[in-house]
Order: sequence, then C-alpha cells, then structure tokens
Amino acid sequence: MTSHDVVDAVRRLAGTRRVGHTGTLDPGASGVLVLALEHATRIAEFLADVDKEYRVEITFGRSTDSGDAYGRTVREASSVEPTAEQVASVLPRFVGEIQQIPPMASAVHVGGRRLYELSRQGAVVEVPPRCVHIYALDLKEFFPTSPPRAMLHVACSKGTYIRRLCSDLGDALDCGAYASFMVRTRVGRYEIASSATLEELQALAEQERFREALLPMDDALAEFPAVDLLPPQRQAAVHGQPIPLFRVAHWQRLLGAKVVKLRDAGRLVALARVEEGLLKPFKVLRD
Repeated sequence: MTSHDVVDAVRRLAGTRRVGHTGTLDPGASGVLVLALEHATRIAEFLADVDKEYRVEITFGRSTDSGDAYGRTVREASSVEPTAEQVASVLPRFVGEIQQIPPMASAVHVGGRRLYELSRQGAVVEVPPRCVHIYALDLKEFFPTSPPRAMLHVACSKGTYIRRLCSDLGDALDCGAYASFMVRTRVGRYEIASSATLEELQALAEQERFREALLPMDDALAEFPAVDLLPPQRQAAVHGQPIPLFRVAHWQRLLGAKVVKLRDAGRLVALARVEEGLLKPFKVLRD
C-alpha cells in the first residue's frame, strides 16, 4: 500500500477530497503516516519538516539497488557474516551529521525527473549527496541466523533514507545489507501508540463517529506561540489584514517567532508573521 492509497482510503471514510499526507512512507514500510484533512491541509508543510524514528530490521550478506528486499541484487557475500559486536562497533560512525546519497528508487528530483522514474527506464545518473542528521542509532537485537539479521532503532532528521543507511552499514561491514522490514514509530510529536489503523477508522466511520479520530490543528503547531484575538482582530485576520503588534497582550514574547498562531475561542483562525511592527496573516484557516 502506498501513501497515496492511504489518502484515498481516508478520503472515502471521511467523505472529503481534501486529504493529504505529510511525508511519504515507502510501500514496503509500515507505521505512522500523519494525514491532514480539510483546512489542515494548509499546515501540512509544518508537519513534514520534523524528526522521525524507525525500528528497522537489517539483513546482512546482500545489497540491492533499492536498499530494501524488493530491489535487484547488486552485491552478495558468500562467507562474511558479521557478529553482534562487529555491528555495534560500526554504528557510531553513522551518528551525527552525515552525507547520504538518495537511492535510485526514491522520489528525489534530478534534472526535473524523479529518481524512481529514471531507474525504471534503466538510466544511470549522478545523484548529489545530501546532509542529514542521525540523532540515535542503537542495536536492539541481533539474530545469528543465516543470513544474520539485526533490529535497529533510528532517530533522524527529515529527509533521511533508512534504506540507504542500511546499505551503507553493510558496506562498512564489507558484506552488504538491506532493510528487510521497517516501521516508522514516530513523526514529530505523533507516535505509533496513539495512531489509528485503517480498520479502526473504518469502524468509526460505520458508526458515524469518524471525527473522533481527528486531532486539533492547534496541537499540531504546539511549538509556535499563540495569540487569542479580540472580535475586531478576528475579522481582520480572516480577511488577511495585518494587526498592530502593540494591540496584542504581551506582544514582546512574539518577537523573533517564526510563526504566530492566531486563535479565536481556542480555535486556530490563521497563521501570521511578525513584520514591521505588525502581525501579518499569511495562512487563513477559518472563514
């Protein structure tokens, strides 16, 4: 199931076309996929630019062109079988700021085309590396099977390719490796323990209780300061008109904020920026 398949399923259950996801999850992976509905599609950009966590099973002894079990084998080791100690010893090399080359089976654009489209046509292109950050990389379990496997916990920045990380780990051990299973356990503030399955959403929809699964936009943007508007200010905000900063209580705390939430009766009305002594709405979320 692709991320777009999930969006289509939720569109049917919610009875709306205005559904979008905030970060692609590979068809071969499972886990947290944050969806935005209706007005919340306008804040999707803020939900995509967040850290993520994964639990990934890595299988040693074979490398594929996609970095997962679905790709074409490009390297196979007949005798090298790493131990748990050897795996643990190379993990620190990949913690911190590292350079990654996106896999050919990714959606990265090169020359106006997505890499997976070029890969399907058999094209070989030079992909520039990108800088990502690995905050934690821990060996949770090791299986001395044939071939050996290991379970890793990864906490990383947006844009990190876990499949590429597994491939690079295999190269560091000189035996090759690929991601044989992956589950995304966290996207920003949203964790798998509080996520709903499609089956659970289906049950709520059948009982006409689908909206119980929705979370408020205000919570999704908890890192930004908020201003509770007076009625005249609300009218200005929904029409995209600026609000003098000095007319807002405790306005000094807003200086330097990237984004300010404008609320009415506790509900998010608009997002604004502080410019030239004004709160200037740039996204109106309610009429």
